[in-house]
Amino acid sequence: MTRSPDIPDIESPSPNSSAIADRSLEENIPLDPEDELPNEVEMSLWDHLEELRQRLFVVLGTVAVTIGLCFSQVRWIIEFLEKPAQGAKFLQLSPGEYFFVSCKAAAYSGILLATPMILYQAIRFILPGLTRREQRLLAPVVFGSSLLFIAGLVFAYTLLAPAALGFFISYGAEVVEQLWSIDRYVDFILLLLLATGLAFQVPILQMVLIALGIVSIAQLLSQWRYVVMIAVAVAAVLTPSIDPITQGLLAAALLALYFTGIGLAKLMGMGRP
Repeated sequence: MTRSPDIPDIESPSPNSSAIADRSLEENIPLDPEDELPNEVEMSLWDHLEELRQRLFVVLGTVAVTIGLCFSQVRWIIEFLEKPAQGAKFLQLSPGEYFFVSCKAAAYSGILLATPMILYQAIRFILPGLTRREQRLLAPVVFGSSLLFIAGLVFAYTLLAPAALGFFISYGAEVVEQLWSIDRYVDFILLLLLATGLAFQVPILQMVLIALGIVSIAQLLSQWRYVVMIAVAVAAVLTPSIDPITQGLLAAALLALYFTGIGLAKLMGMGRP
């Protein structure tokens, strides 16, 4: 009996069989161990949302506790923030102004104290999605970023704020009496502290970009002229005052941090093939 020409021979190889074999061979090539996800966990979307909800609940509870503790010590916090403005007197210009200032200062201080728990919960949430290479960068980045943020707060409190406030107090001191609104002053000092702490993250950002191969040390060094202009512009934007002393100090600090980040990356052998 003859085979019908319309029925294909199931034992004959398909014309695309070699291509499929080559493709499967390529797909079975093992990945670079550095690109593997060692902590990957299979979870549904609802499981991810539930985990996120639980971690947010822990974070919000911690923030509420730390804000409450800071509010109980808010008088000391306000006096601490007032110290850089030696020579000025503070007034309450409207009913309840000092109360709202106290709430603001306690909130900022409470969030700052709760930062370790916030970072811990964020790390635990994103850790399963990180490769080995990214996990190795995580601890140094978090630790270095925390140290630099604290260094930025200290720099702003001990150098930037006294320089800026001293400039404003001395300017026109013989003409007007220095009576300042406590609300506007606290806004000024908190914004200066926060902006400086964030600006001090420059070395961490550089080292992460170099470690990931996005930029090289040579590229960062070659752009130093643009960095000078950007540092001056950023200092003018971040500092809440318009005096040249504060802006010059912050710009100089940004430039020092920029070249410090490059030096640390080179010292650690980062960016080498």
